[in-house]
Amino acid sequence: MDEKKRLCPGPVYPTAFGRRTFIQVGLLGGMGLSLPDLFRINARAGEVRIPGSGIGKRQEGPAKSVIQIILPGGLAHQESWDPKPEAPIEYRGPLGVVKTKIPGVVFSENLSHTAQIADKITVIRSITGHIPDHAQATYQMFTGYLPTPAIQHPSLGAVLSQEFGSRNNLPAYVGVPNVPAAGGTGYLSSKFGAFELGADPGQKNFQVRDITLPKGMTDDRFERRRTAREALEDHFRTLESSPAELDAMGEFYQQAYKLISSPAARKAFSLDGEPDFITKLYGEYKNPRGGNIIGIGRQLMLARRLVEAGVRLVTVMYNGTDGWDNHLRIKEAVDNGMPAFDHAFAGLIADLDQRGLLNTTLVTVTSEFGRTPKLNENAGRDHWARVYSQVLAGGGITRGQIYGASNATASEPDSDAVTVENYLATVYHQLGINAEDRLLAPGGRPIDIVRDGKVVEGLIG
Repeated sequence: MDEKKRLCPGPVYPTAFGRRTFIQVGLLGGMGLSLPDLFRINARAGEVRIPGSGIGKRQEGPAKSVIQIILPGGLAHQESWDPKPEAPIEYRGPLGVVKTKIPGVVFSENLSHTAQIADKITVIRSITGHIPDHAQATYQMFTGYLPTPAIQHPSLGAVLSQEFGSRNNLPAYVGVPNVPAAGGTGYLSSKFGAFELGADPGQKNFQVRDITLPKGMTDDRFERRRTAREALEDHFRTLESSPAELDAMGEFYQQAYKLISSPAARKAFSLDGEPDFITKLYGEYKNPRGGNIIGIGRQLMLARRLVEAGVRLVTVMYNGTDGWDNHLRIKEAVDNGMPAFDHAFAGLIADLDQRGLLNTTLVTVTSEFGRTPKLNENAGRDHWARVYSQVLAGGGITRGQIYGASNATASEPDSDAVTVENYLATVYHQLGINAEDRLLAPGGRPIDIVRDGKVVEGLIG
């Protein structure tokens, strides 16, 4: 088989918008305030939840923050969370298993570190969908909806940002290093979008650009430039037919100013102060294909720092070394990419627990679908949405649980099937948001946060 055909054309995940959309410190008046750029972010004002549910009026749930780990491409549940060691070889695949801290439960052999913290997590082995298409399933995973040309729906991060706002001068929603387009704001204002790092914390000399003042720019000079910008904005407001739009974009810039001017906020984005034993806890692995350090350990370490400092939701995208869309040679791909994730994820859960943060931080591990029950002729697996696995930990979720089950060949749910909508409704519930509440879309049209989503009570501890 041609190596170029190793993966299907997907997954293709364009980013929602870059960090420079969030902070532009560089053009107008020598500081970085391009009004054309400002308008291009397309921020819109006035799109708020129906009366009685504005920012500050929500009561937070058990989970105060979320670390949303995405394994894009469709991770094989058989080679991870739901192995079938008793199935015929063509179903069970090439990997062995490892015992976990949950009696009678095994994971795939490449999850040996996670097996030791299995008593702190819940694995759902009965997620069910019907969309074996990367773009559509990813959209549903982030929003709870199937894509439609009529409207773009907001992601979990955007809704959380709107409903609760930011804390401690930090963005409410951060992408490490970015988020796909499905993780965008949909019909909500762009000011609720993710602040994307754009750089991998796993690489040497990692630095989040645009959160420090340009060279030669003092704090006093920065403040003078800000005052000048506000005066100019007031002038434009008198000329514009839609001053609310300028107000929304002004708020967008206020978030940027707060981040730039707060040493504590900037410090949250730096890994320089992390001790060696914490680095070892998360693990460091070289990419067997290139020799560079695989970034997932430092990505999750940064995610912990960010939620500890006050960020509400951090999305971490981890593609492994070969991606997770393994139509070809699945053992090689999982052997290369899973050990680094296993070590980092187990380290994250242990670290959060030791710091007393796990009870208030909801950690999710998701992929848009699973893989076919049988290995194909290329020793890989193809797309499969009828049953697959997701992981939840912390934030009031039951510890040490396997929820639901697939059948003997991992092809269908066998018990306690959980739809994507129900999964998301449960996540929202733990954050203090009723997924049946409605948001106002353009034109005043009320739309459910998640349609037909019901809380899965059996997941809640």
